[in-house]
Amino acid sequence: MGDLQVVGGIKKLNNKNYNTWATCMESYLQGQDLWEVVGGGEVTQPATEDANGILRKWKIKAGKAMFALKTTIEEEILEHIRDAKTPKETWDTFVTLFSKRNDTKLQLLENELLSMAQRDIAVAQYFHKVKSICREISELDPTAAIGEARIKRIIIHGLRPEYRGFVTAVQGWPTQPSLVEFENLLAGQKAIAKQMGGVSLKGEEEALYTSKSRGTFQRYTGSESKKDGDKVKNYQGKGGPHSGGASKNSGNSRKFDGKCYNCGKMGHMAKDSLFATEEEELALTVITPERIDYKNDWIVDSGCSNHMTGDKQKLQNLSEYNGGRVVVTADNSRLPITHIGKTIVTPRYNTNQVQLQDVYHVPGIKKNLLSMAQLTSSGHYVLFGPQDVKVYRDVKISETPTMKGRRLESIYVMSAESAYVDRTRKNETSDLWHMRLGHVSYSKLSVMVKKSMLKGLPQLDVRTDTVCAGCQYGKAHQLPYDESKFKAKEPLEFVHFDVFGPVKQQSISGMRYMVTFIDDFSRYVWVFFMKEKSDTFSKFKEFRDSAEGEVGKKICCLRTDNGEEYRSNEFSQYLRECRIRHQYTCANTPQQNGVAERKNRYLAEIYRSMLHAKNVPGRFWAEAMMTAAFVINKLPQPRLGFVSPFEKLWNIKPTVSYFRVFGCVCYVFVPDHLRSKFDKKVVRCIFVGYDSQRKGWKCCDPISGRCYTSRNVVFDEASSWWSSEKGVLPDSREFGDKLQQKMGEHVVQLQISSDESEDPNGDDVEQRVTQNSWQTGVYERRDRCTSAKSNLGYCTKDKRCETISCKWVYKIKRRPDGSIERYKARLVARGFSQQYGLDYDETFSPVAKLTTVRVLLALVANKDWNLWQMDVKNTFLHRELDREIYMTQPMGFQSQDHPEYVCKLRKALYGLKQAPRAWYGKIVEFLTKSGYSVTPADSSLFIKANECKLAIVLVYVDELLITGDDEAEILQTKENLSVRFQMKELGQLKHFLGLEVDRTHEGIFLCQQKYAKDLLKRFGMLECKSTSTPMEPNIKMCAHEGKDLEDATMYRQLVGSLIYLTLTRPDISYAVGVMSRYMQNPKKPHLEAVRRILRYVKNTIDYGLLYKKGEDCKLVGYCDADYAGDHDTRRSTTGYVFKLGSETISWCSKRQPTVSLSTTEVEYRAAAMAAQESTWLIHLMNNLHQPVDYAISLYCDNQSAIRLAENHVFHARTKHVEVHYHFVREKVLQEEIEMRQIKTDEQIADLFTKSLSVGKFEHFRRQHGVIQRMEANIEGEC
Repeated sequence: MGDLQVVGGIKKLNNKNYNTWATCMESYLQGQDLWEVVGGGEVTQPATEDANGILRKWKIKAGKAMFALKTTIEEEILEHIRDAKTPKETWDTFVTLFSKRNDTKLQLLENELLSMAQRDIAVAQYFHKVKSICREISELDPTAAIGEARIKRIIIHGLRPEYRGFVTAVQGWPTQPSLVEFENLLAGQKAIAKQMGGVSLKGEEEALYTSKSRGTFQRYTGSESKKDGDKVKNYQGKGGPHSGGASKNSGNSRKFDGKCYNCGKMGHMAKDSLFATEEEELALTVITPERIDYKNDWIVDSGCSNHMTGDKQKLQNLSEYNGGRVVVTADNSRLPITHIGKTIVTPRYNTNQVQLQDVYHVPGIKKNLLSMAQLTSSGHYVLFGPQDVKVYRDVKISETPTMKGRRLESIYVMSAESAYVDRTRKNETSDLWHMRLGHVSYSKLSVMVKKSMLKGLPQLDVRTDTVCAGCQYGKAHQLPYDESKFKAKEPLEFVHFDVFGPVKQQSISGMRYMVTFIDDFSRYVWVFFMKEKSDTFSKFKEFRDSAEGEVGKKICCLRTDNGEEYRSNEFSQYLRECRIRHQYTCANTPQQNGVAERKNRYLAEIYRSMLHAKNVPGRFWAEAMMTAAFVINKLPQPRLGFVSPFEKLWNIKPTVSYFRVFGCVCYVFVPDHLRSKFDKKVVRCIFVGYDSQRKGWKCCDPISGRCYTSRNVVFDEASSWWSSEKGVLPDSREFGDKLQQKMGEHVVQLQISSDESEDPNGDDVEQRVTQNSWQTGVYERRDRCTSAKSNLGYCTKDKRCETISCKWVYKIKRRPDGSIERYKARLVARGFSQQYGLDYDETFSPVAKLTTVRVLLALVANKDWNLWQMDVKNTFLHRELDREIYMTQPMGFQSQDHPEYVCKLRKALYGLKQAPRAWYGKIVEFLTKSGYSVTPADSSLFIKANECKLAIVLVYVDELLITGDDEAEILQTKENLSVRFQMKELGQLKHFLGLEVDRTHEGIFLCQQKYAKDLLKRFGMLECKSTSTPMEPNIKMCAHEGKDLEDATMYRQLVGSLIYLTLTRPDISYAVGVMSRYMQNPKKPHLEAVRRILRYVKNTIDYGLLYKKGEDCKLVGYCDADYAGDHDTRRSTTGYVFKLGSETISWCSKRQPTVSLSTTEVEYRAAAMAAQESTWLIHLMNNLHQPVDYAISLYCDNQSAIRLAENHVFHARTKHVEVHYHFVREKVLQEEIEMRQIKTDEQIADLFTKSLSVGKFEHFRRQHGVIQRMEANIEGEC
């Protein structure tokens, strides 16, 4: 008996789940050999101790059983068994509490069962509900247990009407399916119906059409000759009564009593004979022309129950229809039948006019429909071919039919199983089955096809000389070693054991090792995966328990190599206890364990072939290995006499009809209860293997990483998620690098890194990047670096200075529409190795404040100025260095004559600590000489005033924004910049730092729609459900509630990305600010809250800020606070917003640094923070020559805070407030700020302090100027 472990996987017992808990707990106790002391023969404690220690052993067992029982129940139930002394007493207490008979509950369950119906729930849910109720009834009243047959009848009684036809077909089978099989058939019925569906017609052609073949009767023109001798290979129809229920009223025509000279039958003349006298005479031939004349032609419809037409003139001997039938069209509308008569149709290939009896006149129908069921009811046959349809009086079948079905009512039905197999095996080729069977050799595939060794394998034309690229990648190897002639006589007599790994790239579940167990008798292989090599012993115990339990034999001998993982004392002791002989190989002689080595090599070959064939990333190596093992266990082996290991071990011929190509694209059906009405019904995934415990396929969504096991899967085996250009495996790249070094090549190999989460078959298809394009970028960058007045020079290294390494960084520059503009290669110095005081002194980056950018955009929109954008090429190469810095030679451009030389940098280079500061000094020097002055409010903002006209330049590293009303000065500045620096003029501003800027007739619309879409796509939320608010109203988040996240990195990346989105989205500032408080130790509820923000972003993805022109440029502010809103620290949240006219330019949502003692103090602190921001905004506006000569109105909804700010006398209740918070009082006294009262319902700053209801949130959002793109009169999206 193993050591006691914490019981996992069993949900704790509560007042609702006793039956499930009892079943799982009994199985667990039996598996741990503890049930004897609970409900077996050892429930009583032995009276005395004996020589064998029976009392001590009983106490140990009882203690373990009590521990298992007490750790799997809720705390409120623990009180009931606190005084129980033995496991038996504990178990009986539970039985008394939960399983006693309750007549009232039994009656309620019986009533619920009698009224049970499927209605709108899924099949699986309906089955589960019925079976659960039946199980509860059986447990409450064992004398009235409900059997499987009755359960099946109850389920059939409550099914929706759409399943009646399918149920009728199933009930006609000679062998009835079990309840589980019946559930699987019903669950897959919808998917099967979709797969068997036909062409969907549009417009007028939709009415009265079903998904079956159709044809057209045309009048004979005499231009074509009769065709004879058509070989009939398929047919429809058999004799039988007319089931369409058509009226037999033939009008007032008199029936002919004589004999037909044409067909020899009584009751009609030769001219009325429908078929010729020859046994295989062709009566009707229907050719589908390029254009169909719906007025005169007749459409052969296999789903139409009776001949019908909307043209009354075509019918003869009309009589009123007195029946009760109506015509139901494809859109479920009903058309009445008014008359019945007969008509004459002239076939295309003979001159005999064919008379159709019992034809309905249906006013409103636009086509003439010929019922196939009515034709076949008279005992004739209808043949549909690829190009035509023909009617025969009789046929002779010369070949075996591929499929058979039968007629039900007026339609012909194939069995569901046969239809599904036929659907999934069309267009099958030997290459497809070669990949499905794990890239089995073509010679072996040929033998399997000829001898029909596998069920489900079709007859294929196999060419043994076919070359498979995947096999070439995966199966190239040296000559094999000679293998031993020893052969085991029974299963598990001899087991080969080996460890594979470590694999450099972890699997999606974090595994890096694989251990294989091979049965020498059957060559059946078991595989297990491990994170560490030290887990080998535990995996062997798991294998032994599983294999011996399944096979029914004991492991006798084990063979391994001399690895340390096999030689531990614990492992050896365990083998001795199990009486398993352990054989080791000689040192450095892996051939002695050749079976395991060859099996690992075979698995690796198939694994590589499958990955390379579909360009699957290396992180799926474990799934590929598991699939490879699953496949080769089903394949016939030459050394086994072409019997598969599966058949050798279990004496059952394996079935491979459900095999699919590993890594192909597939679509997994989403059940109704997991999606809403308008959500997608499938999830696009890749196929990653087979489930050994479930009857379904395993599929994985590469974007979200979520795996599914389902039988409702549709495969696109010809497609791959990753393109062949992008999907280069890491091991292939590493092998190429090593091979290049071995061969002495010195060409720079450049390749774009692929984003595995990118869908190459989706809407945003990544364009193919060739190596030559990248090399062009590299050489351009090399030329610029070396041509910038000899920036790079080779020389010997100064021993007093350290050498800095460098690297190439590659990036794709795209146009606004997403197309590729150029491939950019940049040489970057690795400045992280620089030392302060030795290699550099001070650092500074010319980065403009984002508030400055919004203020500038609001001013440009208000004044209707032009806004130009320019880009500086090689920004950091324009300033000389004041220190000697040496760098290693760039990769690909090493000197062949002096490989020991280093590069001496004379000018700044990307990556150096002092490079941004050097560039800033250069651009400041140039603009100052040009007459511009640096604004004190923002050091990246430069202004030049000339006779009441302005020219403004905003610098953000290498991006320049130029605007103003002095057009001449702006033009001169642009020309001077182009002369002094290498500039690229980008025209009017469209994109800036991920912000999208659109000019409309109303002003400027600022948004981040493309960034938001990329964000949702990156984290797999592009198809998520949307919500109307970023946070639930009045929700309270806590730091220590919920489970820890396994990996907090994704949470931090999510919050960091959302923080950048707040640049144009003040409506999510509060929600993002709250979630950023838990970055250090996020919990699961925090992640769910962040996902809600993403769902809100999905709902408002095209929202942004609109800056209108012609508005009054007057600053106004709002401030508010949420008292003690943080439940962990009891600190409050400050929120303020400033508007320039009606446009929002600055906002903040921030937790206060200290705890406040009153709401007055909280609001006072918030006003102080808003006063600081207003002071800076005043300076900025004055620098922009937009004077603020008025007191800025600052609205607050707390009268006490307003009075405190206006009163210069200190009070005892405010003496603890820090001095710097009285800054607001000083500004009020100086009349720079005017505190004003506002109603709480009109305080728009509430948006930054608390989560609001939907109505209030949307109202405040609009007050902040956050509107939809379409409201700004902008079409399309970026």
